Amino acid sequence: MSRQTAAVAAHSSAPTPPKRTLPNPVLIIGLLALAAVIGVGLYTSQIKQGVTDVKAPAFTLPTTDGRTVSLADYRGRNVLLYFSEGAGCQACLVQMAQIEAMQSQFKAANIVVLPIVMNSKADILADMLANGVKTPFLLDKGTVSTAYKTIGRGMHPGLPGHSFVAIDSRGRQRWHGEFPSMWLAPKDLLAKAKSVLGL
Repeated sequence: MSRQTAAVAAHSSAPTPPKRTLPNPVLIIGLLALAAVIGVGLYTSQIKQGVTDVKAPAFTLPTTDGRTVSLADYRGRNVLLYFSEGAGCQACLVQMAQIEAMQSQFKAANIVVLPIVMNSKADILADMLANGVKTPFLLDKGTVSTAYKTIGRGMHPGLPGHSFVAIDSRGRQRWHGEFPSMWLAPKDLLAKAKSVLGL
C-alpha cells in the first residue's frame, strides 16, 4: 500500500467530529426568565423594614440651597428622611424626581420629604440639574446617616444605601425601610408612610 493510499485510509477511518448544535431558544428564554425571577427574589429578600417608636435623633444640616435645616424645624409635621448614595446614583435621583411629582399628595398628608446625602454640594447639584430635581438636599458628613443606621446598607460600605425613615409630628421615629433595589414606588412610599404614621 502506497503512502498516499494509507493516508486516505487513515483519514476515512478517523472518527467524525460531532455536529455543533445551537442551544434551544426556548431553553435560553426560560433560563433568562428564571435568572430574572431569582434576581428579583434576592433584592426583595434583602428589603428590611421595621416599625419603631423611639425619639428620632436630632440633627442640623446645611442644604444645597444655602440654608440650614434642623429636624426640630418640622415639629408638628410628619417627616420622611430619604437617605441615598446621591451623586453618581441615577436611580437615587430618579427616585427623588418621582417623589417630587407627587409632592401635592405628600403635602396633603402633612408629610415633608427630606433627602439626605453624603456628597459635596457641587456634586449633588450637578446630578440634581441633570435629573430636574428641585427639592434641596441636606448635606451630611456622616453623622446623621450614622445616627439613623443607614451607613453601609447599600453597595458602598461608607455610604448610605437606599433608606427611608418616617418621623411623626411629635418627633418620634415610627418606621424605617431599606430598599437595595434602589427604588420604592412613590405611591407605595406614601401609602406606607400614611399607614405607619396613622394618617
